[in-house]
Amino acid sequence: MKRVLWLAMFGFGFLAYALNSGDAGAQDKPMAELDGMKAPVPADWKEEKPANRMRFLQFRLPRAKDDTMDGELVVFKGFGGSSDANIKRWKEQFLPPDGKTLDEASKVTEIMIGKNKAYYLDVAGTYKYKDAPFDPKAKTELRPNQRMLAVHYEGKDDQFHIKLVGPAKTVEQHKKGFDDWLKNLK
Repeated sequence: MKRVLWLAMFGFGFLAYALNSGDAGAQDKPMAELDGMKAPVPADWKEEKPANRMRFLQFRLPRAKDDTMDGELVVFKGFGGSSDANIKRWKEQFLPPDGKTLDEASKVTEIMIGKNKAYYLDVAGTYKYKDAPFDPKAKTELRPNQRMLAVHYEGKDDQFHIKLVGPAKTVEQHKKGFDDWLKNLK
């Protein structure tokens, strides 16, 4: 009887250990969900309350050394438009570096998010920042040496736009974490 009790206690102890330690690191990592898929985000991404109702998710990404501002990652859900139209609009939010065209200052690639295709824009130059982008009366602030990673993703139930914008060094610092998050969405 003692042996059975001891084995039961050992078994329960092992089960509790396995449940609590097996993937404990992943449980502690902040997660972000997109289109019913989840993936951990880098620990230094600080989730914020979305600034307006157009934003589905919003993160502040710490600035790189010597940069004067943080990066911002925003996910928009349910907005329309084709991938071509959105990529064109996002490109036009930039002035290319001297001597280059917008097409030379940007690159569009096709990626997979989960089981669906997405279109990924990487553009750099002077960002034509507007606090209210769709308000024709909003003032434009020119921000030199900026970069945007933007994704047009048509999910199973909704369309998503994902934009990481900030100083070029800051965006470069966070690019791997951004790419890994997109790749790991399952």
